[in-house]
Amino acid sequence: MEARIERVWTPYFPGGATPQDPPANGGTSRPAVPPGAPREANTWVIGDDDEVIVIDPGEDAAGVLEMVGDREILAVICTHGHATHVAAAVEVAERDEAPVALHPADRLHWRLVHPDADAEIEMTDGGRFDVADVQLEVIHTAGHTPGSVSLYCADLKVVFTGDALLASGPVPHEGEFPDFPGQLTAIGERLLDLPPGTRVLPGHGEESSIAAAAKRFDSWVAAGPSADLG
Repeated sequence: MEARIERVWTPYFPGGATPQDPPANGGTSRPAVPPGAPREANTWVIGDDDEVIVIDPGEDAAGVLEMVGDREILAVICTHGHATHVAAAVEVAERDEAPVALHPADRLHWRLVHPDADAEIEMTDGGRFDVADVQLEVIHTAGHTPGSVSLYCADLKVVFTGDALLASGPVPHEGEFPDFPGQLTAIGERLLDLPPGTRVLPGHGEESSIAAAAKRFDSWVAAGPSADLG
């Protein structure tokens, strides 16, 4: 059975709200998204009709599990430890007793969300995961967080970049870049070395390509961290 990729899109819910929570103060709309904050999040499901790996389960466990259906979850992989991407990780993994994978440098971020649970797999650069008939390679792309990783699937010509790289460029966290030079280095030295036709499937927004990122990279360097990179 050939592997395929599916997307679960989760809207932005500020202040730790979940899709099931009512708007604050009895209103009909949620608070505005802070400047510079991503407005939604992507979960990616890769696998076939029998088994899957879930990448960045986000905050909506029910939505992810609905997409997965009765397929076996082999692992839940978190590209980094921010709540928007890991809040549902334990609940999604527990259904099939699957392990959660996280780079150990993001353990502190993880524990802000899951103080009583640990990720079972500590990812390292060059690590590999098998699902269906394809393989995912771990690429350490620190900068957005110390433990940010991307997952390259040569078989499907895609890279899952989390918040290391969006279509708009490097990604701030809560309006600021924790390590802008480090994030640019990860993009320039680790991601832009991939084949130009590689699809970039990010943690937020729509997909792009390595070729598109390469064309814009110098402008991101010149603009610096204070610029609007959207």
